[in-house]
Amino acid sequence: MSTYLLEVGTEELPYKFIPQAIEQLNTGFKTFFEDNKVAYEDIKVYATPRRLAVLVYGLEAKTADEEKILKGPIANIAFDENGNVTKAGEGFARKNNIDPSSLYVEDNYVYAKVVIKGKDIKELLAQNVPSVFMKLQGAHFMRWGYNEEKFSRPIKWVVSILDSEEVKIKIIDKESSNVSRGHRFAPVQDVVISKPEDYIDALRKAYVIVNPQERKELIIKRATEEASKLGAVPYYTEDLLEEVTFITEYPVPAVCEFDEKFLTIPDEVTITVMASHQRYFALHKDGKLINKFITMTNYIGNEFKNIREGNLRVIKARLDDAVFFFNEDTKKLLVDYLESLKGVTFQKGMGTMYDKTQRLIALSKDIALDLGVNSTDIERTALLCKADLTTHLVFEFTELQGFIGADYAKVSGENDKVVQGIKEHYFPLNAESETAKGIEGQTVGIADKIDTVCAVFAAGKKPTGSSDPLGVRRAALGVIKTVLDANLKIDIDKYIKTALKALPVQRDCASEVNEFFVQRLIIFLNDKYNKNILEACAVKNPLCDLSDYVARVEIVKNLHNEQLLENANRVIRIIKDTQSSEIDEKYFVEEIEKTLYNEIKSVEFKTDYNEYLQQLEKLNPTIAKFFDDVLVMDKDENVKKNRISLLNLLKSKYSYLVDFSKL
Repeated sequence: MSTYLLEVGTEELPYKFIPQAIEQLNTGFKTFFEDNKVAYEDIKVYATPRRLAVLVYGLEAKTADEEKILKGPIANIAFDENGNVTKAGEGFARKNNIDPSSLYVEDNYVYAKVVIKGKDIKELLAQNVPSVFMKLQGAHFMRWGYNEEKFSRPIKWVVSILDSEEVKIKIIDKESSNVSRGHRFAPVQDVVISKPEDYIDALRKAYVIVNPQERKELIIKRATEEASKLGAVPYYTEDLLEEVTFITEYPVPAVCEFDEKFLTIPDEVTITVMASHQRYFALHKDGKLINKFITMTNYIGNEFKNIREGNLRVIKARLDDAVFFFNEDTKKLLVDYLESLKGVTFQKGMGTMYDKTQRLIALSKDIALDLGVNSTDIERTALLCKADLTTHLVFEFTELQGFIGADYAKVSGENDKVVQGIKEHYFPLNAESETAKGIEGQTVGIADKIDTVCAVFAAGKKPTGSSDPLGVRRAALGVIKTVLDANLKIDIDKYIKTALKALPVQRDCASEVNEFFVQRLIIFLNDKYNKNILEACAVKNPLCDLSDYVARVEIVKNLHNEQLLENANRVIRIIKDTQSSEIDEKYFVEEIEKTLYNEIKSVEFKTDYNEYLQQLEKLNPTIAKFFDDVLVMDKDENVKKNRISLLNLLKSKYSYLVDFSKL
């Protein structure tokens, strides 16, 4: 078995492109091997800002010989009446490089058995690797130098080795060798790779950690170690970790300190400046932000003075702006910013943010009423939740809307529930983040997101595969997660209709919006439940009560009564779309009809679906006897209609739980 290494060195790649390149290279090499029937054991793709590398393990020396049966012309064309090969037969044999004597006839056609010799793996790699690499796609690809081919950044070197032997290839204008490059600041730049198995360790000695996962773990470890020296813990998100991972080849932490005066502004602002804008790790001690941070350098050495000074100059300028904006903004109460919302367009044709605020107040009040909770703080939260959009600080740091509003509400003297609600009404911020904990944030957040989704659909801009206006997919998911996490007993479908009526543009799209929410619900729950079950349980509108829907899904997930499934589906097949009328006992011919009728009537609709399922299962013997003793499609029209109505009544009992035809 052989091992192959491809490394393509470049100038610094955009960090967002690198994860895409890793995935594309993995897929590209798998496809290449599968298409050429090349056996292999494993593919590993590594990347740093300056290189993309592929290691393939367990390659066979050559592909296996392949036997093919080729179909030729009709027998009487390939052979004459004496059984001799004709010109047509000879042409078929010559075309496929076989002896005419090996031709044989089957089903009145000529066939030939051909053995295609396997190809040398080195030859296959040399022919295909450049094209596999050049299929990479990403944003802002361009031509470099005099080359016609486009790529993300100029290519500086290529390494291509099979075992201990070079596989000569050329990618754009760079021919391969066995020489890689170390870290920019490494004492030795050229790194000779004798064989692929040496690659990772050889680069490590040259201060390059090629495995992104190893770099990420090292970043966490080193940041935590430096923070612990100060009795602190580092703050980071997955986005920050990924970015730092893909802008460093050899991460080394440096602790920096900034003026304590900057701790007077909201922590979210300081953290955002450090994490989102400067890629720094903020530090918390005893739950509080401190005036130190860690910058992860791509550096070899012990002299950090210039690095610290440069980073402090940058962050001081950013935080000075934040302090100025904070002081200017807080000269007014948060409520005083409401009037400015009249000059901020929500979306074309759908009024201003002030108009949206008024809709949120009304819809939030309706939700509070249905939940049976006091609406005073909820209405105040709805009134103020968008007020921070016209502040200087949110204009500078748009990702902090809601957080800034909460801080300004606190400074303005609003109560703690309103403060929390303003911040939480944007939750969840993404698919993995937490949902609102307070009823104020939950209620206003649901109203806000439903209003946004309805406005987009009413404007005729529903999301497509490539577009998602105003993030309506995320908004719908946010409503679903909030309702489920807080176990809120509310009717989302009702609020969709209410929200649509309140919009300045009227369009009958309630069913479209409902279907959109249901599809997001099914996608969200598909990780935990079978899709068929999710769709089958949607026989009743899931949006009317999400917790009821999930309860039914849980029961059906564990449903293994074959007799019940058979009976339910038999009923559904017989009645199809037939109309039901009043059941009249005088048309019962067999005793079993009356028995079944009474048993069906005894089935009570219950929200305890375990009990309800047991009631349905108890019907099984009676239903089986009914079908044994009774012909539903009786010659007497009245008897027939009565029996169909009886089965429709039975179907309604089944449908209360699930659409059995979809299971």
